[in-house]
Amino acid sequence: MMIAIEEQLELIERGAVDLVSREELIKKLKKSAETGVPLKVKAGFDPTAPDLHLGHTVLLQKLKHFQDLGHDVYFLIGDFTGMIGDPTGKSETRKALTPEDVARNAESYKDQVFRILDPEKTRVVFNSTWLGQLTSYDMIRLASQLTVARMLEREDFRTRFDNGKPISIHEFMYPLIQGYDSVAMEADVELGGTDQLFNVLMGRDLQRSRGQEPQVVLTMPLLEGLDGVNKMSKSLGNYIGITEPANDIYGKVLSISDELMFRYFELLSDLTNSEIAALKAGIESGELHPKEVKKQLARELTARFHGADAAVAAEENFEEVFRKGGLPDDIPEVAFTASEPVWIPQLLMDADLVSSTSDGRRMIKQNAVSIDGEKITDLNGTVEPKGELLIKVGKRRFCRVKFN
Repeated sequence: MMIAIEEQLELIERGAVDLVSREELIKKLKKSAETGVPLKVKAGFDPTAPDLHLGHTVLLQKLKHFQDLGHDVYFLIGDFTGMIGDPTGKSETRKALTPEDVARNAESYKDQVFRILDPEKTRVVFNSTWLGQLTSYDMIRLASQLTVARMLEREDFRTRFDNGKPISIHEFMYPLIQGYDSVAMEADVELGGTDQLFNVLMGRDLQRSRGQEPQVVLTMPLLEGLDGVNKMSKSLGNYIGITEPANDIYGKVLSISDELMFRYFELLSDLTNSEIAALKAGIESGELHPKEVKKQLARELTARFHGADAAVAAEENFEEVFRKGGLPDDIPEVAFTASEPVWIPQLLMDADLVSSTSDGRRMIKQNAVSIDGEKITDLNGTVEPKGELLIKVGKRRFCRVKFN
């Protein structure tokens, strides 16, 4: 059953920044309702990194909204464009991925996105399917659609040009090739982050020049990280990875500020607008404590990636460790054999407490590592390979290391 246009608009516009244009979207929605043909909605992801965090899921959540409304969702993996490298927001030419990198990361993406999207209703496509078929003639014809002056309107390109930093010709091709995806797919709607506005608008221009009805463009904001200031980023350490343990996801969500909490509700929660408004009103009236509302958000997001039982267990673990001052019951134990002192960042990585030695060094810099209750501050510090150690990283990661 087709949902009323007004209800669709309320869900589609939730949290959105740019909508080009609302009138065109209404027209498309009405036509879809009249004909029974769902809209074709796409969002492209270059497989540049194998691990997604909550910031990446803002677009996925909006795709899910369209999916829930009965429209066709296309998760576009940019295996062709990924080998060029998206120049958006970059201060220098980006290193291109190898075909092996693209294939490996694409498979990881597919596994992770289905924690949010319905795999039975999601069409995963690769843009190499059509871009790999373009001839040199096609590429030259495509390049004729855009002037250098128009390309230099982009702030990132203009800044690099003014500072004398190189811009490779293939980077100019990126927005055109991304725009051509919309032509090849005959997309009705394209989603992107606010930083992608130039690129996704290119799809409208190319569709119009090819005689197609231009797609509606909808952009979503870049989610702030745990610090509440900078966008969520692994390099800044302010992220919540969707493959992190349930205890970590739950605890990190609880660490965000009360102000940021409702930003997360708006962009990530499955609650309706009225349900979120009721929570806000409850806090303002004093009927609800902000911490209890935040726990509801933490349970929802933890359950999304690990299931309801894991979310309940994570909450119980949090109460045990942080309310009662105890240690979790299920601290993992790892046995090692070594004959020489072990570098602590290496030990953290080997104990699966951090993803790399660089990550370990970063956690030490943040005063987030302790061994047997003692804070570690020396980036070059080592431990003697004997006895048993209780290692803690951050507020939620523990491990007992036993040396043979």
